[in-house]
Amino acid sequence: MAQCNDVGERQLIRRISEILGGIVNDDCAVVDAGDRFMVATTDMLHRKSDFPDIMTPWQIGWMTVAANLSDVAAMGAEPSGVLIAAGIPQDTDLYFIDEMFSGFGECANIYGTKVLGGDLDSTDELTLTGCAFGFVEKDLILRRSGARPGDLLCTTGALGAAGAGLLAWKQGDLKNEFVENLLEPHPRLKEGRALAQSRSVTAMMDNSDGLALSLSDLAEVSGVGFVVTEEALPIAEGIEEMVGHLEAVDLVLRAGGDFGLVFTVKPDMMEAAKKACDLTVVGRVVEEGIWIESKGERRRLEPKGYEHTIVSCEGKNNITARLAE
Repeated sequence: MAQCNDVGERQLIRRISEILGGIVNDDCAVVDAGDRFMVATTDMLHRKSDFPDIMTPWQIGWMTVAANLSDVAAMGAEPSGVLIAAGIPQDTDLYFIDEMFSGFGECANIYGTKVLGGDLDSTDELTLTGCAFGFVEKDLILRRSGARPGDLLCTTGALGAAGAGLLAWKQGDLKNEFVENLLEPHPRLKEGRALAQSRSVTAMMDNSDGLALSLSDLAEVSGVGFVVTEEALPIAEGIEEMVGHLEAVDLVLRAGGDFGLVFTVKPDMMEAAKKACDLTVVGRVVEEGIWIESKGERRRLEPKGYEHTIVSCEGKNNITARLAE
C-alpha cells in the first residue's frame, strides 16, 4: 500500500480534494459575505522543517503571520485578522514564547491587521498554524484561473534573495546580506490590493514556493502555458556576483521564499498595472507547456520548487501539505 512519502505535496492535495468533493486551487478559500467575498487561508509550520535554526523566536512569529498574509495578498484582499494555533513543548522558555508572540503581533500590526486569538496546546515539536482572513469586492477578487494566451507574465520586486539567504545559511555565512530576506519575508499586501483595484490582472498567486512551481500551478488552473524570458528575470542585485548567473537563475526559479506575486496582465492594461506597483514583465502566456527562453533558444522549465516534506502518515511531521496555499 502506498504511503504519504510516496507522493509529493501537490499530488496529495489533489487526492484529498477528490475525497472532499473538489476544492478550488487558489491561495485562499472564498466565502460569499454579501456584497464582498471573505477569503481565508491556513498554513502549518514546524520547528524542524520550516524554521532555520538561526531564526530568533521573534522571527518565527513574524514568518508564521507573513506566510498567511501573503496568501491574502494574492487574492487582492485587505486582511481583517489572524488566528494562531500554537503547539508548544512544555519545556519551552517563557522568554521564547514572549518573543514569538511579539513577532506574531508586530507582523500583523505592520500590515494593518491583528491577531484575534487562537488555541494553545502541548506538543513534542513546536508547531504553529496560522489562519488569516480578508475581504475583497466581488468584482475585484483575483484567482489563479483567468490567464489567457497573449497575456503578459509579470512579477513584483526582485527575485532570488530568500534562496540566496538559504544558500548562505547552509554554507555558514550568517553575515550575508541575503539572510535577512530568508528570515523576515514581507507579504505584498499593498501591491496585491493595488493590482486588484487596477482591474488589469487576469490571474495571480504568491511566489513563496519558487517561480517554476508557481507557474505550474497557474498553468494547471488556467489551462494555459508560459514562456519565461531568462534575460528579463529581475534577479536581486548581488546574487550573480555571489553564485554566478546560472546558479542565480536556478535560485529564482526553484528556491522559493520570496513571497512576491506572480501574475498575468492583459497587454492593453499594462500601463494601469505599472501604475499600481513596481513590476517586471518576465514572459508571456501561451497555449501550452512551460518554457524558459534565452538568446532565442527555448527549453522546458521543470515544475520544481519548494514543497513541504511529507515524512509518512505515522511520521513526526505527519502531512504538512496545505489545502489552500
